[in-house]
Amino acid sequence: MKNIRNFCIIAHIDHGKSTLADRLLEFTNTIGERDMQNQVLDDMDLEREKGITIKSHAIQINYPYKGEDYVFNLIDTPGHVDFSYEVSRALAACEGALLLVDASQGIQAQTISNLYLAVENNLEIIPVINKIDMEGAMIPEVKDQIIELIGCKEEDILLASGKSGIGIEGILAAIIERIPAPKGDLEAPLQALIFDSVFNSFRGIIVYYRVFSGIIKKGDKIKFSNTGLEYEADEVGILKFGMEAKKEVRAGDVGYIITGIKVAKEVKVGDTITTTANPCLENIHGFEDVKPMVFAGIYPVETDQFEELRNCMEKLQLNDASLTFELETSQALGFGFRCGFLGLLHMEIIQERLEREFNQTVITTVPNVSFEAYLTNGDKIVVNNPTEMPDPSKIDIIKEPFIRAQIITKPDYIGNIMSLCIGKRGMLINQSYLTPTRVELTFEIPLTEIVFDFYDKLKSQTRGYASFDYHPIDMRDSDIVKMDILLNGDKVDALSALIHRNRSHEFGRKLCEKLRELLPRQQFQIAIQAAIGAKVVARETISAMRKDVTAKCYGGDISRKRKLLEKQKEGKKRMRQIGNVEVPQEAFLAVLKLDD
Repeated sequence: MKNIRNFCIIAHIDHGKSTLADRLLEFTNTIGERDMQNQVLDDMDLEREKGITIKSHAIQINYPYKGEDYVFNLIDTPGHVDFSYEVSRALAACEGALLLVDASQGIQAQTISNLYLAVENNLEIIPVINKIDMEGAMIPEVKDQIIELIGCKEEDILLASGKSGIGIEGILAAIIERIPAPKGDLEAPLQALIFDSVFNSFRGIIVYYRVFSGIIKKGDKIKFSNTGLEYEADEVGILKFGMEAKKEVRAGDVGYIITGIKVAKEVKVGDTITTTANPCLENIHGFEDVKPMVFAGIYPVETDQFEELRNCMEKLQLNDASLTFELETSQALGFGFRCGFLGLLHMEIIQERLEREFNQTVITTVPNVSFEAYLTNGDKIVVNNPTEMPDPSKIDIIKEPFIRAQIITKPDYIGNIMSLCIGKRGMLINQSYLTPTRVELTFEIPLTEIVFDFYDKLKSQTRGYASFDYHPIDMRDSDIVKMDILLNGDKVDALSALIHRNRSHEFGRKLCEKLRELLPRQQFQIAIQAAIGAKVVARETISAMRKDVTAKCYGGDISRKRKLLEKQKEGKKRMRQIGNVEVPQEAFLAVLKLDD
């Protein structure tokens, strides 16, 4: 066991984690030339297209050093703030972490928050400055930033380039010399932490785990502590480029197990695996349950596809434990699910994955956050979507979630960021200069304001130079109202939104204008209204398509024309009573892009 090293790579988005992982695998000949490609560990098309890592990926590397053979278990992690949950799971399975910092960009918000996560888990941290061969590399400045942040010595910082392979040998040597070997008793009862799972249509659910003590053997009777269910280990093994079956997986190692489980609910990430014959006395304290930040409804386009969508959601939840969902019905869209996401990128990724991996075309409603409504009779109601909002006359106070946002940028953009955050009802808490060219701003902002387009706007206001990270703080009193959209007097519940009263008029006006562009014209007039309670705050009208009924009536008395027009008017009136307005999918998405 003294020759095993478990480590992960953590960094901000685009600082080169996956590229460095590629070089480590190439240098140690873990992957042959035929299989080698960019972002080799990212197995989703989506990850390659967007150039981001969505899932953490584990792989085992063998490396000889000073006459001894070492085994590395490497986990490559995502960098986006929405996927920090994946990072926390990877850290729970490791003893050390490579902290990557881009030489041209320096320390950014996500670097700091990932570092704090690693420190909380008592991990050994190896700072690495990546992309040192780039033209804009500021190596001395970035070294100073790292020393100030971590408090390490200058010689502890490694220089590398993931693209050209500079410094890879030094990193491998540092992993062996600095990261401690896993501790664990081979004689003790089996204790293994589940950190991920995937669904395979032939073999059922494949569970990935890290063994902390004991040995797991093929054919063992095993038990999942949280659910209390027992299975037989049909196959155990380690994760190379593919899965490699072994007779046993020992303490300190990362491996997989196949037991033929078919039901998604039976596997919980963070659960402890032990044996039935000799169970461990206590569970491993892994990571806490994830708290979703953004809620949206997901509905099948065809109502009879509901059961199929449920199966797909359960399989997706296996691979992405941070997705939560529960049943919901809507008058406009039928049966569907209320889903909790970690952020807007997470929501977009889930929608994409449903379409690509499971062939499910879905309608997503307006995303919103959870509010707490305190009623006049003293009851408290958690409001996750607009339909759950109680009658305004019964509400005493409404509280909305606030977050603490940490933004790191260049001093030139402070004014832009201030006006953006204050426009989003934010309050400046702190402003400190990390170096003369980098400033850290801390704001407290309502989560509702962040949900829509804050991140995109922040990037455009600062030309991409600002990095952003946030965490929830508390619930605060707020004047939140429910805005309904009416089409010819009928509410479309999928377009309802919970919004702050000060922003409601502007939001209602923009939404009505957008819907007027998107809704197809009908044979009758359509009135689009935004209303708060009984008060209409905005209105747009789509005029009817007209047919010239008097074209065939030429000459003669005017009363003949009038008769035809009266007849048409009656028909239009009847049509409007029985005609219904079809709302296209783009209209639901339009709400997200109101400012474009």
